Amino acid sequence: MPPLQHLASDCFCTLKIIDESRPKPGISVNFFAESMEMLPHVASAGDIIQLSHVVMKTHCGEVNAVFNKRFSSFALYEGNGGEDCLPYQVSSKFRPRDLDKTFIKGLRKWLVDFQLDEGLTKFLFLREIKQEERVNLLCKIVHICEVAKDEWMAFLWDGTDAPPISLPTKLDDELNNPVPLQLEPVPLPRDVLRTFPTVGTVLRVIFDQGMQKHLLRFLHSGKWVKFVNVLCEVHSGLWRGVLTPFTKLQYTPNEDHLVSAWQRLYNERLSLKWGRIPYSSFPWPSNITVVDYDDVPFVTLMDVLTYSKVTAKFKCVARVVAAFPWQAEDFLSPLGTYRVRLTLEDPTARIHALLYGEDGEKFFGGYPSVDALTQKLNKLLGLTVIDNGKQINNAPRNPPWVQFCLKSYCLSKTEVWGSRQYKIFDTKVVE
Repeated sequence: MPPLQHLASDCFCTLKIIDESRPKPGISVNFFAESMEMLPHVASAGDIIQLSHVVMKTHCGEVNAVFNKRFSSFALYEGNGGEDCLPYQVSSKFRPRDLDKTFIKGLRKWLVDFQLDEGLTKFLFLREIKQEERVNLLCKIVHICEVAKDEWMAFLWDGTDAPPISLPTKLDDELNNPVPLQLEPVPLPRDVLRTFPTVGTVLRVIFDQGMQKHLLRFLHSGKWVKFVNVLCEVHSGLWRGVLTPFTKLQYTPNEDHLVSAWQRLYNERLSLKWGRIPYSSFPWPSNITVVDYDDVPFVTLMDVLTYSKVTAKFKCVARVVAAFPWQAEDFLSPLGTYRVRLTLEDPTARIHALLYGEDGEKFFGGYPSVDALTQKLNKLLGLTVIDNGKQINNAPRNPPWVQFCLKSYCLSKTEVWGSRQYKIFDTKVVE
């Protein structure tokens, strides 16, 4: 796992290497180079590196090797599963030898029956992360993009649902500062979202100051990566990871036993009848709402966002994180028609969903009093109230998971990205 940093004018990384003579604990090799491009870019754990003219040293009783940019050389080869003996990266001073093929084939043969040791490092699922904690994660990179000028974001996934976040009580600023639907300033195009898994949280990850250019070259979409020491935090009510100077990473082949275990758990989840509802809603969502389509399978909000047809109907389990208007007395237009926008969230996405006219009438059970409407809204929003109906100031809220029927549509004849709308229908808040 290479921690990357600048030392004076040099770039630096460390690799842990093993062979038959020293499979545990291996030795560390410290590389110095004039640029990031000149450092070894290991594609997968278990690949083979050939080193020449390195300097062996001891530090605190441990042996390590130092790669000197003036006279050392390296070559990188595919490890277990590689077919030819051609290196995929070499340093400028590397010179091939006739014996190289013999050594490469021998190491590949040894690697067939050798399981790379994870040591004492424990990797968590995204469903186990906690706020302001540093964790080790094994995730697949599903996308990387520049979200603003010189600001990049990586999108990580492991098939599990990040835990729901306690939300602030304050709701009266939804007009001027609405709850964001995503962390990136501009929503990703639908053709990009369609490449994302529709079950499980996709964690947005940013780079701490100074780490972006060091780590970007080592991150590639479609690869599984072990991240050590990732800071997990909450931003705008959404989970966010931060890669800091203390973060280490290691590409991990699909054959790795942990990757296989993660994939197996995800496939088992998909095979379950209720596998697309949030983990934290088990064994069943709250009975605050009822819907008219008990025989229709559940989908996730990412399923809804990426569905190929503009007009469609869905049933999902989500929670209400915001409402606009936020006061029940403003739910009706001057003509007496319901017009409410709810912000729904599940582990995969957030969307705005409208309650309008007859759909709002069914949802709220006709036209009850303002107090009765407020009670129903408070339940959906997870607000804590005392006996006289007043809210407890600054109390965190945890909206319940409830069922919704959603319908997608477009107001214009030609759909453009962002023009698709969603409304709630055939759903009712029960007493």
